[in-house]
Amino acid sequence: MNAPIPAGAMRAPAEGRRTARHEGFLGHRRFFWAWVALLATAAAVLLYALDDPWPRPNGGTALGYALGTAGALLILWLSLLGLRKRRYTDGQWSLKAWVSAHVWLGLALGVIATLHTGFQFGWNVHTLAYGLMLLVILSGLLGVWLYARLPRRLSANRAETSERAMAATLAENDRALKEAARLLDDRSAALVEAAIRGPAVGPTLEQRLSGRVRRCATAAARARLDATDPALETVAALLGARAALLAQMRRHVQLKSTLQLWLLVHVPATVGLLAALLAHVVSVFFYW
Repeated sequence: MNAPIPAGAMRAPAEGRRTARHEGFLGHRRFFWAWVALLATAAAVLLYALDDPWPRPNGGTALGYALGTAGALLILWLSLLGLRKRRYTDGQWSLKAWVSAHVWLGLALGVIATLHTGFQFGWNVHTLAYGLMLLVILSGLLGVWLYARLPRRLSANRAETSERAMAATLAENDRALKEAARLLDDRSAALVEAAIRGPAVGPTLEQRLSGRVRRCATAAARARLDATDPALETVAALLGARAALLAQMRRHVQLKSTLQLWLLVHVPATVGLLAALLAHVVSVFFYW
């Protein structure tokens, strides 16, 4: 006779699934940093609204200097994320917590810095710093969207394999194709050889981002060879496997290139912002 199953055991798998549920960086600690950013933004708006209305607060008033100092410190702290990524720790200041704070406080920075300007803009280094800050924030929002989607797509596309494993599989397929091509006529063998020599991924940025290769030799070989010919059955199967593997590799490069292109915008913009911020601060205190 089987022993009775405890009632709590029936709930264990569901409870385990709930415990193991993935927590994204945006909602880290129940949106703790979102609330911090919201409170900081509300405090800045309230102080701006309650400040002496004439003249309106700007970068040269006491509140303007306070908001500017807070904004400058935020920019310096937010720019440290690149260094923080090189260290792996758990706990309150884990990388996930840092990224969560980076995103939400970065949004708060946009409001704080705008209030610091007092909505006064011109063709000067101050507005340049403000414009670069907006570029960094907007590109950061794009980065949030990309990193929320692309890593999962990268993982799904790899299907529990790696770049090195994909390259090794392609090399093995090419060796098998070379052996099979020895039994073919000169025309068919030349098509197979061209397919093997063809690039696995596109050489240009446009082709890498699109995930396509112009005049793909593997596709051309598959189209020109008669797959119904019994003598070509093995070669046709190997070319089909090669085409599927190339499609997987090109999707992988496409997703990685998209992330790399984003970094080529976000990181230089951040460096430019730091330089413009330094010029802004020096010029303010020089003419104080």
